[in-house]
Amino acid sequence: MLLTGNLISIDKTAQTPVYLQVANGIINHIRQGSLKPGAALPGSRILAKNLAIHRQTVVAAYDELYAQSWVDVYPRKGIFIAKNLPDIKPRPLTEAAEKTGFASKTYFDVDDNKIPFSQLFTPAKNTNLVFNDGFPDTRLAPVELMLREYRRFGSYHFTSKYLMYGPEHGSENLRAELARFLGDTRGLQVSADHIIITKGAQMALYLTAQILLSKNDTVIAADPGYLEANNVFEQAGANVALVPVDDHGINLDAVEAICKKKKVRLVYVIPHHHRPTTVTLSSERRMQLLELAHKYRFAIIEDDYDYDFHYSSGPILPLASADYYGSIIYIGSFCKTIAPGIRIGFMVAPPNLIVQAARLRKLIDRQGELLLEEAMASLLKNGDIGRHLKKTNKIYHERRDTLCKLLKEQLNDHVSFKIPDGGFAVWVNYLNGIKANEVAQKAAVMGLSVSNGTGYFHNPAQAGGFVRLGFASLTPKEIETAVDIFAGAIKKLR
Repeated sequence: MLLTGNLISIDKTAQTPVYLQVANGIINHIRQGSLKPGAALPGSRILAKNLAIHRQTVVAAYDELYAQSWVDVYPRKGIFIAKNLPDIKPRPLTEAAEKTGFASKTYFDVDDNKIPFSQLFTPAKNTNLVFNDGFPDTRLAPVELMLREYRRFGSYHFTSKYLMYGPEHGSENLRAELARFLGDTRGLQVSADHIIITKGAQMALYLTAQILLSKNDTVIAADPGYLEANNVFEQAGANVALVPVDDHGINLDAVEAICKKKKVRLVYVIPHHHRPTTVTLSSERRMQLLELAHKYRFAIIEDDYDYDFHYSSGPILPLASADYYGSIIYIGSFCKTIAPGIRIGFMVAPPNLIVQAARLRKLIDRQGELLLEEAMASLLKNGDIGRHLKKTNKIYHERRDTLCKLLKEQLNDHVSFKIPDGGFAVWVNYLNGIKANEVAQKAAVMGLSVSNGTGYFHNPAQAGGFVRLGFASLTPKEIETAVDIFAGAIKKLR
């Protein structure tokens, strides 16, 4: 059998090295039976000429075949197909066998709707300005400070221990420093035993849901709300009961009405700068919610993802600071403090739940990144995080004011909104029948990416009249340009 480029496909642009393409091509012919055991293979020079490749590439391919026991090499005689093959049953040549790349679809059955939640990340395809959902400006991230800590740890004689397995709970130093930080900034009287470090707040949500929830348990959440949390609860088998949100936070009369009808296992709340509406849960409702948790014995997940960013006055202390019964699971992260790519979150709860969370975390992600966690512990200890927060609060405060001022000046007749006390976004209500998806389409053509209004309400039919405009990741000049485009897109629709 003459092996040529027609029989062995070579793609020099593919990620698979050419020598492996040659080896895999020969293996495919052995499997289909066109190359029989004991048959001689052409010399390396001949095959290289036939395939228009370098001789050393063929030599490497033959070495690979020999290492995998597909061929036998006899000095001064040549290379022959092995008589005792690793795969001795010839198979018909199929379309799949002709390919040397990895399969594009599993041969076994996979339910494509097994995990029906969440669109996966797709990189931006253009250079438009972006009114995102509300993220920090990564250009302000204290990268140099973090690199400084990495370099410092790299010079220690004990650095190697942080490259080995460590505690599933996370760095002991970080948990101790975080306990101190939470006490100073939030009034939480906790120790390292109350804390587990996670990959962002989303992992903390997942761990909690998997531990606490069983099939058909009832979870109460706000609508509009954070749909990614609802997806986590539903994935755990729970039924999500929705309650409305007003200017003072979630409606607790609606919460109690549900509690009177069925056993509630969990209530999920974002007390500061509720996503998406940006409202803050009032002090009175916080106390009422704690009493309801005691009365009906449900757990509360307090998602305080951006507590550190408050502009109008001092923030109200978290519910967890007044939790004397052990009802609160308090979660947060440094993904908003520093940057979304810095995946350090935390869960604060009574130690018996933290132990369960550590056991589950070990099953899915053995531990966190100890070097990163140790660097973060140092930044907390020496005050760098505190100084960074003070600096960025001033910057984001200015950006909030810039956006709100421009929206009032240019779009007062087309949108309504309330100036948020903190956070990274403004919750905007379109007026006069303006549709969010139409604005998004028009703005995209003009150079601005903005939400199409989906992802806020549990029922997609309710979407369309609202949008979150993230201001924190844009400079004042960028905000001016973005609002000009935003206003132009809206006015073109009128």
